[in-house]
Amino acid sequence: MMQSVYWTSRVLSRAIRNGLSSFSSAAELNVSKKKHPYLVSVVCGFPKDIANGRSHKGQFGDDAWFTTNFNNADVIGVADGVGGWRAYGIDPGEFSSYLMRTCERLVRMGHFKMSEPGDLLAKSYYELLEHKKPILGSSTACVMILDRSESIMRAANIGDSGFMVVRGGRVVHRSHEQQHYFNTPYQLSLPPPGHDRNVLSDRPESAETAEFKVECGDVILVATDGVFDNVPEPVLVAEMRRAQALDGDSKRLQAVANSIAWMARNLSFDGCYMSPFAKSARQNGIDAIVCSYTLCDSNENIIN
Repeated sequence: MMQSVYWTSRVLSRAIRNGLSSFSSAAELNVSKKKHPYLVSVVCGFPKDIANGRSHKGQFGDDAWFTTNFNNADVIGVADGVGGWRAYGIDPGEFSSYLMRTCERLVRMGHFKMSEPGDLLAKSYYELLEHKKPILGSSTACVMILDRSESIMRAANIGDSGFMVVRGGRVVHRSHEQQHYFNTPYQLSLPPPGHDRNVLSDRPESAETAEFKVECGDVILVATDGVFDNVPEPVLVAEMRRAQALDGDSKRLQAVANSIAWMARNLSFDGCYMSPFAKSARQNGIDAIVCSYTLCDSNENIIN
């Protein structure tokens, strides 16, 4: 990716590189070689509450991710658990984590269509709905499938989790946010019994889909809204351009992913920073910037 994953700083990173694949032709009784792209992936992220939040494989706080492969497919995904459920005693990370773990398992079992990432997301969601113990909550999500044999990437995103592709130092593909209205993204949900009418719940079939060719050296960022809400596109492009020059070196690629994740996290706590989210809020009639400084005069009196 770079592809890259995070919220408040979760970032999944991938860079497309040329892999060498061999296949045999029984008719011609010879072996030919054909170059196919593949993904070099790194991931970084931080929960909002670093001290108490969960950070382990597949999960950063309320958000979740996976990366796996099957035959000629590389598959990745991110999901952002809706934090508002915590006020009702529901763990927001459980829904998103189950959604991504199920996607990963379905891919490893070969129970997916390479041409339909939206179908993979739908299967995971409907399996969640049938779970014996209800997994309550909501989540946005983005799933991407690289068809190595055709050099085609296919994506499905619902809500404001998404992706961005940089080639030659410029953005060539980017997902679009799906929102009912400001700060209310499309989301997959399972509300508590009797609360269906009070909770937004979109069908996975409403996910936005995309399909495009990939090239060796493409850098793909896959992330939840904590990255896109806090880091301006030109800054992301600059970091991704830096990743492009690393020629698939996973250790150095990891450093770029870490940089984006830390940047997103730090900016999210800066009350004076006019973030992309703050600019969007202002466009919707909401003044999201409240800035206060605490200084001391020569007599050590506190001045606000």
